[in-house]
Amino acid sequence: MIPPAFDYVRPGTLDEALRALAGAGEDAKVLAGGQSLLPLLRLRLAFPELVVDIGRIPGLRGVREDGDALVVGALTTHHDIVHDPLVRRYAGLLAQATAEVADPAVRHRGTLGGSLAHADPAGDLPAVALALDAELVAAGPGGRRTVAARDFFADYLLTALEPDELLVEVRVPKRAGWGFRYEKFQRVAQSWAVVGVAALVRHERGRVAEARIGLTNMGATPLRATAAEEALAGAADAAAVARAAQAAAEGTRPSRDASASPEYRAHLARVLTRRAVLAATGTG
Repeated sequence: MIPPAFDYVRPGTLDEALRALAGAGEDAKVLAGGQSLLPLLRLRLAFPELVVDIGRIPGLRGVREDGDALVVGALTTHHDIVHDPLVRRYAGLLAQATAEVADPAVRHRGTLGGSLAHADPAGDLPAVALALDAELVAAGPGGRRTVAARDFFADYLLTALEPDELLVEVRVPKRAGWGFRYEKFQRVAQSWAVVGVAALVRHERGRVAEARIGLTNMGATPLRATAAEEALAGAADAAAVARAAQAAAEGTRPSRDASASPEYRAHLARVLTRRAVLAATGTG
């Protein structure tokens, strides 16, 4: 289909982009890699009066260290994240899950910031950001502010970003030495996850000392499986992990659609949590 008509600007600096957004208000959409926005435009599910293309803004790409955190520019592509040595060393869960996003063509164009700002609960990376306790940095007319991932995803396709703000970077705490695994079930290769589980586990003396579990497509936003996290504390074998994984769907509100019923999604959450935690602990 042909997208609706809209005005288009391609600012060369962050300040120019923020001025463009401030002038258009809620009638503007931001274009980064385009892998989320362009399909919406072509299907006429979005009707912006202005599209602000931020692809040329310098300083919003790449990965660097900042003390105990990695700072990932919002325009860093999925491909670059998968192959970045710092991400592989300190945030392996992010690298592994990003390698599961769509297909190589999408990964070469799509960006981390675009995926998080789009906030699709069926997307792979929002749940990973929750499991990693990431912080998202937004820039606006009043300067910069930091929003914890747990507070960033407000509702279906909605975030804490104001209409005149841009997501500029993502701060990920270093997790060297933690086990990790991203598991997802999909109907066909390269499609959206029916359910996904991002598991991050710290193992001590043969037991789970701490676990963080992010859930994909188990509600209107990505979710943490807090009941399963608590139940996993002290788990020392596969049987204990399996028992704890039974709590993975507690507090969730999975949807019903052509892919799955809420009951089936809850079943998948339990199964995938068990698999992911066992793999993360090296016992699966």
